[in-house]
Amino acid sequence: MDFLSMMFLIVSLLIVELFSLETVAGTRHWPWSIEKKPNSLTMQDVVIDLPGQPSVSFQHYAGYVTVNEKKGRALFYWFYEAATLPERKPLVLWLNGGPGCSSVGYGATQEIGPFFLDTNRNGLKLNPYSWNKEANLLFLESPIGVGFSYSNTSSDYDNLGDGFSADDAYAFLHQWFLKFPSYRTRTFYIAGESYAGKYVPELAELIHDNNKDSSHFIDLKGILVGNPETSDAEDWMGIVDYAWSHAVISDETHKTIKQSCDFKGNNTWTDECSKSVDEIFKQYGEIDIYSLYTSTCIENLSGSDTKSTKAVLKRSSKMKLGLLGGFDPCLDGYANTYYNRPDVQTALHVSDGLQLKNWTICNMTVFHKWKDSKDSVLPIYKKLIGTGLRIWVYSGDTDGRVPVLSTRYSLSSLGLPITRVWRPWYHQRQVGGWVQEYEGLTFATFRGAGHDVPTFKPSESLAFFSSFLSGLSPPSLRESN
Repeated sequence: MDFLSMMFLIVSLLIVELFSLETVAGTRHWPWSIEKKPNSLTMQDVVIDLPGQPSVSFQHYAGYVTVNEKKGRALFYWFYEAATLPERKPLVLWLNGGPGCSSVGYGATQEIGPFFLDTNRNGLKLNPYSWNKEANLLFLESPIGVGFSYSNTSSDYDNLGDGFSADDAYAFLHQWFLKFPSYRTRTFYIAGESYAGKYVPELAELIHDNNKDSSHFIDLKGILVGNPETSDAEDWMGIVDYAWSHAVISDETHKTIKQSCDFKGNNTWTDECSKSVDEIFKQYGEIDIYSLYTSTCIENLSGSDTKSTKAVLKRSSKMKLGLLGGFDPCLDGYANTYYNRPDVQTALHVSDGLQLKNWTICNMTVFHKWKDSKDSVLPIYKKLIGTGLRIWVYSGDTDGRVPVLSTRYSLSSLGLPITRVWRPWYHQRQVGGWVQEYEGLTFATFRGAGHDVPTFKPSESLAFFSSFLSGLSPPSLRESN
């Protein structure tokens, strides 16, 4: 064989190798482009052999990002590439609240991630309405003490609060971009629910303020929050009025609260106010406060989880609402079982399978140690609206914990001009909920959804998410046949 023929053969073999498909643990993916060439930090976090995982055509990664070397603080993440064309789609960070609840246990495997817990097969099943159809999804367990996230410095757990969490989440993002450099300039959004109604705008504000330094720039385009804690006074008033208007409490209890409770006061409640508020949660204890019209998990009613939840529902000295939220407490138990399996922890790069991490879907210690909680993030809303950031807020209308009334009271207090009036929005020719657009903010409801909206309305929530990313209003006309 002459020299030219030999060179042609070598080049041909290289081309075949470059464009061949590689199969890893049931995940088929195209070779990396030059722009997306992996580094060792990225490849060590590739998830393979995840127990019970269905075969998919996208890659996903999990592991730790150290946010403070000196103190040994590390946050756990799980990142799913978009199901198709990940290089063309935005990056979305998802946060759950609590404070103390896991974005992996709720957001990733009960709400919007591609894999759901399969309680029939002790593994995972595909979510046909995963939000990674529209975006690259990054789930973060934050702050330390939540899920697999930790600190080697015990005193760190005495400093937990909103500011601490925002600082660590911001540090996480910049360190994560070192692992995934092709995403550093990607269009970026932050989404979350529940107590993340405070996390999300606080982190967005921090990003905005630090973007003045071009070396720290993150291309944040918008935030999306569902059933969010927003302003303590309005949130409490909404809880009371919603419970009364939905026949959970009596006229007498409602009247007593209205007369004896000053939610906008100095955090000092009278005994009469406290007893009346306790009556709300006593009645809610008979049903699911997060979803008024669905069944409860009877097998857990006498367990310790119920006692812990009841303790959290009571008012703290700082009027912190605290949400141990979830649609199905039985699913919470399945999550605890799955994420404490040695083979699962090994696949997710959190343990060697011998010395296991103690994973819980909500960490009560984090909740009780929480010190810094802003009374209201409405001033941050005003600031972010002034920057032109896209801000969408949504509410499942059968949630009693952060009810639609709470959110409406909070948004009303902003006094924003209305640009499009209250109207229904549609999905598959049915009313998905109602929507109103303000100058700088869009608010929508989900008809018949509880606290974790995507759990109850998966198809509707995916369509709504797509509208958010595109910046187009949810459909206001029924589709024709």
